[in-house]
Amino acid sequence: MALPTLLNTHNPLADAATQRATLESLPLARGFGEALARVGRAPLRADGISVLQINVGKRCNQTCRHCHVDAGPDRTEVMTPEVVEASLRFLEASDIPTVDITGGAPELHPAFRHIVRRARDMGRHVMDRCNLTITRLPNYQDLPEFFAAHSVEIVASLPSFAARQTDAQRGAGVFDDSIAALRRLNELGYGADGSGLVLNLVSNPVGAYLPASQPSLEMDWKRELQRKHGIVFNRLYTITNMPISRYLQYLIDSGNLESYMDKLVAAFNPATIDGLMCRTTLSVGWDGRLYDCDFNQMIELGTAADAPQTIFDATPAALASRRIMIGRHCFGCTAGAGSSCGGAIT
Repeated sequence: MALPTLLNTHNPLADAATQRATLESLPLARGFGEALARVGRAPLRADGISVLQINVGKRCNQTCRHCHVDAGPDRTEVMTPEVVEASLRFLEASDIPTVDITGGAPELHPAFRHIVRRARDMGRHVMDRCNLTITRLPNYQDLPEFFAAHSVEIVASLPSFAARQTDAQRGAGVFDDSIAALRRLNELGYGADGSGLVLNLVSNPVGAYLPASQPSLEMDWKRELQRKHGIVFNRLYTITNMPISRYLQYLIDSGNLESYMDKLVAAFNPATIDGLMCRTTLSVGWDGRLYDCDFNQMIELGTAADAPQTIFDATPAALASRRIMIGRHCFGCTAGAGSSCGGAIT
């Protein structure tokens, strides 16, 4: 049975302002702005835009326990055609090399393939944040072939190389469907050396702790997936769980919120700052509003007041050196080896 979303159960944490207030109420040793100031990096600013991340909505075929989007089958937020076209016009007017399509399950959006084709026609690299199981649904079983035909980089989320842990976080049968999807991608050349078809996996810790060493975990994952299932892939990205949305609720329910936040604050690493994704990414929400990253989007922390607020107002020049909006959740990206949509930073 699918886990209900926070919104569907009328949970107070479905409200972004409540999430922000919950984090602000904690008696932490310091705020994120103070941490930046202590190392001479305040205010944090963008350093150009190398990735346009388009979040096409919150509809998903899965409801995962740690989802920072609170996505699920019962979510109705979907990017309108007007926002899609404005995003593509913005891309065309820029020299941004990479488009990162995310959700929800982005492939559920009716314009998903249109976005991929248009971006590829512009000569841009396209990444798809794929939950793998979407390719097992009857109307989407040709997605692997579509991905391969357009050289789409697949960034596939998989909590664990063990079935029990994956199904515990994502639902019964998800692991088997994910393995079947990975096998199909491998058959098409994804993950194979020299194929040009990139398949990266993403893993979040299942508990209230930081990820282990990304290089070490990658070796373990490659060995175990190859040995047990014959699966190959290019890179493993480890991502720190952000204390927002359903993971925030998990931390509260398990009594780990304050200790987890203390852990993130204590592990603040100045060496991660240059590699923070907010400094080179622009995130477009399903409604056209702009954000510095996908995490800011989910707690509705939009771009700074002196920067464009929507994709309809946006120009690359006006956003290239904007001041980054920060909050206590940002400690999640600077803890330890750091965390970004591309995994560890240092």
